[in-house]
Amino acid sequence: MKKRAAAKPRKAPSKIRTAASSGARLKVVVSEKDIHKRVRELARQINKDYAGKTLHVVGILENCFVFMADLVRALTIPVVCSFVRSQVRDSDSGLVAMREIMYIPPVKATGKDLLLVEGVLQSGITLDHLCQTLLAQQPASLRTATLLDKSDERRVDVPVDYSGFQLSGRFLVGYGLGYQEQYRNLPYLARMA
Repeated sequence: MKKRAAAKPRKAPSKIRTAASSGARLKVVVSEKDIHKRVRELARQINKDYAGKTLHVVGILENCFVFMADLVRALTIPVVCSFVRSQVRDSDSGLVAMREIMYIPPVKATGKDLLLVEGVLQSGITLDHLCQTLLAQQPASLRTATLLDKSDERRVDVPVDYSGFQLSGRFLVGYGLGYQEQYRNLPYLARMA
């Protein structure tokens, strides 16, 4: 019978890592362990707040998808998941510049307990518009969750019911957040060093 070699101890993660696909140097800001701990804390609160109800979780693409996936897997209440993408179109009709914001596909909200999930909440303009659009349909309830709350960049006072991390002034990648469509697969949040 052969003896197996003892497993080598794992090294502690480095503060500065290199993203394999691009060679970019990244400084870890929030570790994988801290993210998962915070997601479980948020899920416990959501389970408590929606006990006995079915929660309709609507993810706002693209930044939310990893956060939302981990969040809904940690929920023990009944959950219905869907996604929406905002589309912004600027136009100039004579003297007035207009901005049109649409959501594809349209969300049916009437009578439902809704939780809107964002990856990063910055100005709040798009999320506030989506909230106002859905409130006009008279949902049973409407709350918001975000992985990153950049409240110092807020231009519209939009309520955040469940916030993962408050971080200001940093452009972050990883855990679903991307830069030029890269880095979304990283299990931690980092900034480019």
